[in-house]
Amino acid sequence: MSTPSKGDGEAAPTPEELREQVEHTREELGMTVEALAAKADVKAQAKEKAAEIKEQAAEKAAVVTDRIREKTAQAARLVKDKAPDPVLDKAANAAAQVRETAARAGHLAAGRAPEPVREKAGSAVTMAKGKRVPLLAVVGAFTVLLLLRRGRRRR
Repeated sequence: MSTPSKGDGEAAPTPEELREQVEHTREELGMTVEALAAKADVKAQAKEKAAEIKEQAAEKAAVVTDRIREKTAQAARLVKDKAPDPVLDKAANAAAQVRETAARAGHLAAGRAPEPVREKAGSAVTMAKGKRVPLLAVVGAFTVLLLLRRGRRRR
């Protein structure tokens, strides 16, 4: 904050100009103090860093989940394309039988199970329904692979 001297040929600053300079200097000083306080607040910096890392992890998890879904769908298509029709028919029949048996077992267990077990089973069913496509693709691929392996053993 240099003030021109009277010898420079300029007029001395007016009281209003001095007030403006003082106000400007106060604002700059306030911003500097806030910046220093932010740098000194380790707890806030740690929270910000944790939030950034959490966001990055969520983004990476979403990318990995998408990749897994794509690979699962691709594997299911490949298995379906490579498997002969009789094997696919047997797999479909086996899947229907498994569904029927699971439904019967579920009804039996629901009638005899204690309440906490029913709640846990309900939450597991909800989760499985939310991830139905990948789960069905994996089960289908596994079934087809078992049937192919079984067919090769007979030859």
